[in-house]
Amino acid sequence: MDFISIRIITADVARLTDFYERATGLPATRTTEDFAVLRTPTATLAIASTRTVPVFAPDSARPADNHSVIIEFRVEDVDEVHRNLADLVDDFVTVPTTMPWGNRSMLFRDPDGNLVNFFTPVTPEAVARQERA
Repeated sequence: MDFISIRIITADVARLTDFYERATGLPATRTTEDFAVLRTPTATLAIASTRTVPVFAPDSARPADNHSVIIEFRVEDVDEVHRNLADLVDDFVTVPTTMPWGNRSMLFRDPDGNLVNFFTPVTPEAVARQERA
């Protein structure tokens, strides 16, 4: 089995896609006005409209209502990314901080309130764990 993607359901695909393009520097592929994807070498972030929910199961997902999932991206230099996102992100939950497990991490909320973690492994142990992943 392969883990392929995370899908965010939103009421505004264009706004959220634009945000993630700017935040990550990745280009999105917009399949329709209701669906876009941003691909990394290891996973995909899909962004879909609330209009797609009934195709799967009516009322099974609600936009801007996530309270348990953190979307994570490994970045080259989290401190530099933090500086670059200052004019984009309205809600930084934490500034870059070195965690006990060796990642330097910052948390912020996207325009729908989803929690996002950008991190950089900084200790030898954290770097080694990422190389094995």
